[in-house]
Amino acid sequence: MILISSAFTLAAIVVVLSLVGYRLFGSRGYAAPDLASPVPRGAKIVQTAVAEDRIIVTLEIGGTIEIRTYDLHTLKPTGRLSFGLSP
Repeated sequence: MILISSAFTLAAIVVVLSLVGYRLFGSRGYAAPDLASPVPRGAKIVQTAVAEDRIIVTLEIGGTIEIRTYDLHTLKPTGRLSFGLSP
């Protein structure tokens, strides 16, 4: 009985450790994204935020405010909103 119980316990430990190893090393869900994003010269990052699956960056460029959004997983640009000064 002890041998059978020990064998099942050892098998369970091997299964758990192999699943943890697979999740850590074998499952590469996302490729490493290019983290460089072009920001115009003289631009100042005012604020950053994360909302659902987006990264939101607020920039001040030459006195105007611009909001850029990026996908959280791929870091690809998804939108741009610019607020200019009216005359």
